[in-house]
Amino acid sequence: MHRNRTKGTLLAALLATVAALPADLPAAAAEPQPPAAVPALETIPLPASLPARPTRPFRLVGLTWADPRAALDAAVWLQVREAATGRWGEWRRLETDGAKAGDQRGASDPLWVGRADAVAARIDNARGPLPTDLRLDLINPDAPAPARREESATQQAEPRLERRAAVPMPARPVPRMVTRAGWGANEAIVRAKPTLTGPIQVFFVHHTASGNGYSCGDSASIVRGIQAFHVRSRGWDDIGYNFLVDRCGTIFEGRAGGVGRSVLGAHTQGFNQNAAAIAAIGTYDSAGVSPTVRTAIATVAAYKLGAFGNAPNGRVVYPSAGSNKYPAGAKAVLYRISGHRDAGRTECPGNGLYAQLPAIRAIAGAGPSGLRLLRMTGATRYGSLMFTRGLIRPLWNVTTPSALINRFEVYVDGRLALAAPGHHRTASLSLTPGGHTVTVRAMHLSGRTAQFTSEVVADPNAPIFASGPDVVLRAGSLDGSVPIRLNWHATDVNGLSSVSLVRPSTVDLGATNRYRNGTIKPAVPTTFTVRATDRAGNAVSASVTRTPMVLSEAAARRSGNWRALSNPAYLGGVALGATSAGASASWTFTGRSAALAVGRGALSGRVRIWVDGADQGVVDLGSPKTIYRQAIWSRWWSQSGEHTVRVEVEGTPGRPGVVLDGLVYLK
Repeated sequence: MHRNRTKGTLLAALLATVAALPADLPAAAAEPQPPAAVPALETIPLPASLPARPTRPFRLVGLTWADPRAALDAAVWLQVREAATGRWGEWRRLETDGAKAGDQRGASDPLWVGRADAVAARIDNARGPLPTDLRLDLINPDAPAPARREESATQQAEPRLERRAAVPMPARPVPRMVTRAGWGANEAIVRAKPTLTGPIQVFFVHHTASGNGYSCGDSASIVRGIQAFHVRSRGWDDIGYNFLVDRCGTIFEGRAGGVGRSVLGAHTQGFNQNAAAIAAIGTYDSAGVSPTVRTAIATVAAYKLGAFGNAPNGRVVYPSAGSNKYPAGAKAVLYRISGHRDAGRTECPGNGLYAQLPAIRAIAGAGPSGLRLLRMTGATRYGSLMFTRGLIRPLWNVTTPSALINRFEVYVDGRLALAAPGHHRTASLSLTPGGHTVTVRAMHLSGRTAQFTSEVVADPNAPIFASGPDVVLRAGSLDGSVPIRLNWHATDVNGLSSVSLVRPSTVDLGATNRYRNGTIKPAVPTTFTVRATDRAGNAVSASVTRTPMVLSEAAARRSGNWRALSNPAYLGGVALGATSAGASASWTFTGRSAALAVGRGALSGRVRIWVDGADQGVVDLGSPKTIYRQAIWSRWWSQSGEHTVRVEVEGTPGRPGVVLDGLVYLK
């Protein structure tokens, strides 16, 4: 400790110099020149489809693949996001013009897209296998040359993050402490208003050497005593320390005005200017302080040093105003967090506490540790991407105590979107449609940072049904029900997460399937509702209602020799039988799908089928075993209409018999 009055023009000049010195004292560097424009290439692998994703800025895009001799027999569609407006343009097809001499890779014609910063693609109507190593090549002809930078082998470049003045910033958190009013400072004895000094360059650690045999309930009283001693006994303006901490880790405000400002204290002879100090209440000649006290000291040090951009684990050249170790004008190289003995010939802060200063520097100067995303409410992860309808709420965690966190900043595509206090662990964001890079950055009181990044695709649009749902008849048993097939084709630019049947029953249909077999009751209208959900959670439902009807053998118009067959196994107990070639039966109906009902056996022959006068070919009714009520042939149309199905007996040698049980159709 030393008195709080310093004088002399030499000292003022020296302190003005040290205030500008950074921790590592680098030599002055020449101002860098702006880089020249150099075309930049970004490549993106292209599987069957590419969900919308952000990219580096580009203006031209093309498709390439490994073998220049391989042909791309498919339609490749591309959609890009305008960088200026954030709007997605229309889908455009990439054209191919065949291989050219000297090609190293197969390629499409390049497409000029203006200024874009995100892309989506899909491949349609592929006939045959696609060429290997398909990729999109994104070109920015106006990209600046990358600046040189020194990196370790494991260091990765972080995305450039831009702050916007319009985003409100939370106040820098003040370490939790007992104020002067809280510990009962005697303001009446304070001799002068606080004297302000410059940016805090060094944070000194002391001990009061007042003994450790006290309860923490007595700490406020001890601080009041120290104030009185400093003012009344030593003649100082106020208590000499800027802060104090007891053995339970409770921090006390020291000299008035010194929490948020640089107030000249009386703590370290020759080094009170541009410095702050904390005193650990007690004597630490042998034993050190507890982990709680270490963290408290580190928190205050990071708070004071970090406010001026000074790294707590760095060093500084500090000109002495005169101490018993450094004469006036001598330059001392000090740690940013130093012990009293580093500036003067003293045992303070005791061997035990002094030995703990490296650990205190490590705590104060460490960046936020353990920062990670716990979950992203409102978004679902698929591979490396997350998908949302637009509103997300990232929830993160960090192992560094909140008291050491200045704030959290959340960036979208490199621009600051919001800032949250250090004790917060979540924030809400509304994203515009398209791909985005969401970055959460934790800022330590020391000024160091840590961050994580998530790629998020905002998709407010529901999937679409390219076709269907629709119901058609299929082959199968007609014993009490009618076999049908439910068809659908749902698509989404960013992919489907699920397709499900929600009516007449609940069934998971699978995101990649396009049909499902089932049965329905004859003569009963049945409604099928299919729900498609995309990866962002958007959903669309579509329904279709169909009624299966049975036309009996009696409703058929017949020619040739037919006879009625009676058997309870037939539909309605009666069927038509014929063995003569050329015998025919026909049914006319209005509907969307039809199936022929027959009986089958080892001696069943073949029939030829016509639909609306067009020959459909021959169907063999033969079966190793005898079965009844079978739909063996079916046909469907996109629209309901009047149709005629005619069946003609072929008269197959050795098995000429044919049994017709009627016709089933959907209306």
